[in-house]
Amino acid sequence: MLRLQRALPERYTSASPQQLAAWIAAAKERLGSALLVLGHHYQRDEVMRWADARGDSFALSRLAAEHHEARYIVFCGVHFMAESADVLTGPDQQVILPDLNAGCSMADMADLDGVEEAWEVLADTTDIERVIPVTYVNSSAALKAFVGRHGGAVCTSSNGRAVLSWALLPDADGRRRADKVLFFPDQHLGRNTGYQLGWTEADMRVWDPRRDAGGLDERDVKEATLLLWKGHCSVHQRFRPEHVAAFRAEHPDGLVVVHPECAHDTVEVADQVGSTESIIKAVAAAPAGSVIAVGTEIHLVQRLDAETPDKTVVSLDPLVCPCSTMYRIDAAHLAWAVEGLVDGEVRNRISVDEETAGWARLALQRMLDIT
Repeated sequence: MLRLQRALPERYTSASPQQLAAWIAAAKERLGSALLVLGHHYQRDEVMRWADARGDSFALSRLAAEHHEARYIVFCGVHFMAESADVLTGPDQQVILPDLNAGCSMADMADLDGVEEAWEVLADTTDIERVIPVTYVNSSAALKAFVGRHGGAVCTSSNGRAVLSWALLPDADGRRRADKVLFFPDQHLGRNTGYQLGWTEADMRVWDPRRDAGGLDERDVKEATLLLWKGHCSVHQRFRPEHVAAFRAEHPDGLVVVHPECAHDTVEVADQVGSTESIIKAVAAAPAGSVIAVGTEIHLVQRLDAETPDKTVVSLDPLVCPCSTMYRIDAAHLAWAVEGLVDGEVRNRISVDEETAGWARLALQRMLDIT
């Protein structure tokens, strides 16, 4: 998705780290409680040091909604996260993304036109009333709204199992809400969650939005329980079983912890699998002296290693891989954004129209009701 971020003034691009830090600190002091800076776990340290709170995308969005005194929410993350924050916060709060080019390649792999086209094909092929759409929180507000309109729910990497169970497993009266789920945009989270619930590859089909009818024939659609959108995280797909084997050869007693956005063959050979928060807890719970290989974004891995000096935390992929879009936000962009607020200028406001926001809130509320 094309987003246009104007070039920063030379004042910021030529400033030293010390100058940028001084400007950010002064702006934060001037704005006080009217400003809330949120930092996603994958942010670089030069940005994270200024965060009033850090966490995963949905937790930070909820936190923003709880801080009614904050008129300005500067979300150091990516575009879909800022959208979620705008959906959940009040009308007197404004959400700002320091760099509009901080997107998410996975979220951009599913857009509203493609999902609506898939829905029309499914309606011509099967009983659409027995299909529930589920979108990973790593998606645009437009897709969250689509899910809300069509009786589905959002999920996170920590509650995907609960949401798919709600959609597909019998309730206390033996009734199921649906026979199929269209899951987007990350095929790996959908697949790994499906396996947790007892389904196999025979129950799954990959919907490729670049091919007619998703590359599936009528029989495929009718036989599938999980229709998995062909999307992925460019960071997490890098972690492979051979990385696990190499780590274990060097550290036979080491611990391997990976994110469920990794491919299933990697998840199968890991010791633990979980969301970003689960990974953080796994590192904290490991005994002193542990060597832990983590399959997730490198900035979090390095931070975990620095903050747990009694353990060694390394990237499962020795070549390491930052989230290139998350990495776009730096101290210069943060300084530019907060100094604008001091001057009375809201730069890079992220605003979701009320109709879209209303349906997206409904989908998010369904998730909360389920979990």
